[in-house]
Amino acid sequence: MAAQREGSTNSETSDDELDGFAIAVTREEGRWTCTPLSSDALTSLEDAERELRELRSSGAVFGLIDVDEAFFLVVRPGPGGTALAISDAACAIDYDIAADVLDALNIEAPELSPEELEEIDPWAEGDLGLLADLDLPEPVLGVIMDEFELYPDEQLGMIAQRMGFADEFAAVLDKMSR
Repeated sequence: MAAQREGSTNSETSDDELDGFAIAVTREEGRWTCTPLSSDALTSLEDAERELRELRSSGAVFGLIDVDEAFFLVVRPGPGGTALAISDAACAIDYDIAADVLDALNIEAPELSPEELEEIDPWAEGDLGLLADLDLPEPVLGVIMDEFELYPDEQLGMIAQRMGFADEFAAVLDKMSR
């Protein structure tokens, strides 16, 4: 079974039992800043988008969200709407926020039995080019998302390293109680 799905829940697990983290990343005048988002961003796409929009940065703003050590999201609000990427679309079966992401992307949630879910590899969906203007090309994000033997926090750490804010990202993670 893939590392991302080892933490997968079933539909009986309540949202307030979720583990993970949500971090806003901003870039203004060449400087990266990472800020924790509320735990509501782990369960509500609407809350994650609202919190990111409230940052009102003149530069780039996006969120990196590790949900329950099962999958991660990249959320980037913009004037024309929110760009989204999810590391494992099959998680829409067990997680409302993942289902909301697929709905926002106009992609049907997969219909898989628990046995089928255990047998398939994770697959990414969404706009893998959403960070291309910030020096993370679509193929590179695709490769990171295909590293499904890694946990989501490790994959997000790879994104932070590649984009140049690994120290800021690690410092916020160290301060957060996960």
